[in-house]
Amino acid sequence: MALTTHVFGSDSPDAPTVLAIHGLTGHGRRWESLAADHLAQVRVLAPDLLGHGSSPWVPPWSMEQHVESLLELVDEFIPPEARPFVIAGHSFGGALAVRLAQRLGDDAAGLVLLDPAQGLDPAWALEVATDSLAHWHYADADDARRAKREEGWADIPDELLDKEIDLHLMESGTGRVAWRVSAPAAATAWSEMSRPATLPPRGLPTTVVVADRVDPPFVRPDFLEACARDRADSVEVVHVDCGHMVPYLEPESTARAILAMTDRV
Repeated sequence: MALTTHVFGSDSPDAPTVLAIHGLTGHGRRWESLAADHLAQVRVLAPDLLGHGSSPWVPPWSMEQHVESLLELVDEFIPPEARPFVIAGHSFGGALAVRLAQRLGDDAAGLVLLDPAQGLDPAWALEVATDSLAHWHYADADDARRAKREEGWADIPDELLDKEIDLHLMESGTGRVAWRVSAPAAATAWSEMSRPATLPPRGLPTTVVVADRVDPPFVRPDFLEACARDRADSVEVVHVDCGHMVPYLEPESTARAILAMTDRV
């Protein structure tokens, strides 16, 4: 299924390409400020994932189906002469980025995984998904704003939260509002993130950015141990002192990791 895809940054045919994959309940335009402020020299492709934003909301919503839709995007937007390219993924998008890189082979130049969410504890994933569905709707935009501040956005700049409200909040048809996301797709994603973690392809340059203020962590210790044991020659782990929303909270660190990877292309 075709994904709604936003394009930011350079329009030069010689600019390196970065495919940026948002996290659960997000949307492609979350990458817009990072691209404008820190990645002007690269071409950033930022899709709305299935069940998110303006992309199709119909199932299936498995990781495999997400990857198939991302492969269609690659075929449409990234010609052979623009490959290989870098993939950046935040949270659930990081889990998808790893699996997409496996399918792309030599077309993937490198991975930047921003607090990637995979291999989560199933009992915890059930708890979070259940609570999320129970509090899916809000009375109004102010109510949604307050909830966002309590859910990991406490330190996000006001202008970015205002933009999120403007772009991503919609009337739910019940006299209330909700984020522009399919609730069943979101619940499915929590299930998918509890599947065993997948390592980056062997030899593929990869930077894993770990947000140290997340408890319980999305980047599980066993994943980091496996990278150190089996991918020591290609995986670099970087720790940042922030919460889970790494692209918003650590834009300089995020851009630095992405640009270092594009320099390899």
